[in-house]
Amino acid sequence: MQNGSGPGPGDMSDAPAPPDGRPAPEQADGPGVPGLRASLEAIMLVADEPVSEVVIAQVLERPRAEVAGMLRELAASYTAEQRGFDLREVAGGWRFYTREECAPVVERFVSDGQEVRLTQAALETLAVVAYRQPVSRARVSAVRGVNCDGVIRTLVLRGLVEEAGTDPETGAILFATTGYFLERLGLPGLEALPELAPFLPDHLDDEPDAGHEPAAS
Repeated sequence: MQNGSGPGPGDMSDAPAPPDGRPAPEQADGPGVPGLRASLEAIMLVADEPVSEVVIAQVLERPRAEVAGMLRELAASYTAEQRGFDLREVAGGWRFYTREECAPVVERFVSDGQEVRLTQAALETLAVVAYRQPVSRARVSAVRGVNCDGVIRTLVLRGLVEEAGTDPETGAILFATTGYFLERLGLPGLEALPELAPFLPDHLDDEPDAGHEPAAS
């Protein structure tokens, strides 16, 4: 590429590659402007759903072919380096996932922490799910004001939250609390949850949520 921008997927052959075969260090597009590889990694890190090449290309103002090439290059490099995560193309988009062979380690890490108190972020996320269920990750993130994808995954692995179908309009995965959640709280059902609605942000209420009461399990 020209005008001082970093090398695109087609220019990588011109850049000297490290002896171990990893991609050469990427140059930034300009002062304070990250290169394409860094930009893609940053987007993938915060994405809670697969992101399409078209959306990424629009956000970064880059040709789709260039974005697609770099995504595939990143995915190949993560696999070659045997990282604990990989970049996969699923459901028409791209997203980071824990590598399959690392699943036992992740499960052990989560299960070993069963007796450890939940973090403040986990408690807040669990409360939103409990009182808004069934609820999507996007909805939980909107209520809390931060991305909650990682926290929800932890709650699922701990058996406190589970998938509860999909939203008929958006197709987003919905989440609800489990029987184990009620067991840990010593509650007979969701109807026994203490009143918390007055503490939830009123401005986020919409028609589908208005008057919603959690169903008893």
